Amino acid sequence: MDYTEVTVSTTTQGAELISDIFLRLGAAGTQILDRADLPDPDKPTANWELMDQSVIDAMPEDVQVKAWFDEKGLEAAIGPLREQLNLLQGEGMGTLKVTLQGVKEEDWAENWKQYYKPFRIGDHMVVKPTWEPWDTQPGDLIIEIDPGMAFGTGTHETTAMCVSMIEKYYQGGTLLDVGTGSGILAIAAARLGAKGIVAVDIDPDAVRVAKENVAHNGLKGAIEVRKGDLLQGLSQRFDFAVANILAPVICMLAAPLKAHLTPGGRFVCSGIIAEAEKDVNEALLSAGYQIDEIRHQGDWVAFACHI
Repeated sequence: MDYTEVTVSTTTQGAELISDIFLRLGAAGTQILDRADLPDPDKPTANWELMDQSVIDAMPEDVQVKAWFDEKGLEAAIGPLREQLNLLQGEGMGTLKVTLQGVKEEDWAENWKQYYKPFRIGDHMVVKPTWEPWDTQPGDLIIEIDPGMAFGTGTHETTAMCVSMIEKYYQGGTLLDVGTGSGILAIAAARLGAKGIVAVDIDPDAVRVAKENVAHNGLKGAIEVRKGDLLQGLSQRFDFAVANILAPVICMLAAPLKAHLTPGGRFVCSGIIAEAEKDVNEALLSAGYQIDEIRHQGDWVAFACHI
C-alpha cells in the first residue's frame, strides 16, 4: 500500500501538538524533525560523535512534523487538519504550511530511523534504538527503544526532564506511568530498581509498542502495560506517578490522581508548554500537592511534587 506524506512546518513549541493532531486524525505514524533535538556541537559528547554529518545536514531549518495516511485516511483527515491548523494561527506555532507528497510504504516505514541514534538522558540513562550498537560504560543504565513511528523516542525536552526527575526523586516503591507512549519512563524507573510498575495508555498501538519495548529490555516481570483512559479501571495506590502528557490533561488529572497515591507519594509531570505553567501550578496547589521543583528546558516545563 502506498501512502501520502503530509508535512506541517511549525516550531519546537508546536511540534508535539501537531503530532497529536495527526494521530487523532488517524495517521499511520508521525515523525518530528527538529534541529533543537540534536546534540549541541559546542558541547561534544559521545552522542554527537555518533551522529553522521550527512544526517545533520539533511535536517530541515524549520521544525517539520510528518505524518502518513493511506488514500481513504487522507480524504477523511485533510479537511479537519486544515481547520485545526487555522485555529492555531498566531499562537507561536510557525507558518503551519502544509505540503503533501506520495511515498512508497517501504520508504516511510524505514526512512525515519536514520535520525534516531543512541544518546544520554539524565545522569545514568542511555537510550538506544534496538538496531544500534552502544559501547556500555560503567554506570550506564541502558534503555532499548523501538518507538514504532508514532511514539516518543526520548529526545524531547519533556522526556529528558521527566527521566532526570525520576532519577532525583524516586526512592523506591510502586510506580504509575500515565500516557506511557513508548514506555520509556516506565523502563527508566525499572532500570532504577522500581517494581510493580503499571504503564497505561489509551492508544492500542502505544500499548503494543510499549509492551514490545518492555520485552526488549527484559522487564516483563517489573512492568505491566495496560490499555486505559488515564486512571480508569485502576484501584491500587502507588508510591510514585509520572505523566508526560498535555497540560490540560495534567490539570484534569491532578486531583483524582491523589486517590491513587500513597501518603507522601510523589508526582512528576511534564508535556507542559511554558504558557501553561501557571495553570498547572494552580491545579496542583488546588489539589493539595506540595511542589518540590519546577524545571524549565527550552519552551517546556516539568513539575515534581508530593502529597
